[in-house]
Amino acid sequence: MVELYLADAKQVREAADLIAGFGEKAAIEATVRAERSRDLGNHVHFCRWRQTRRLIDLLVSEDVIGTVH
Repeated sequence: MVELYLADAKQVREAADLIAGFGEKAAIEATVRAERSRDLGNHVHFCRWRQTRRLIDLLVSEDVIGTVH
């Protein structure tokens, strides 16, 4: 199961915007943004973009995640 922490609803909007703007490459864009934040020494934004990447992977996946009721 994917470990995911969402700080706020804005993070979901960011993920949706990346998917809308970059399509299949949305996860790559989130990774690029995370790496840029890391290189700038901004660990908070680095962690946020890494979680956004995980959220994108979850949103575009066709696999069932978690318990199905």
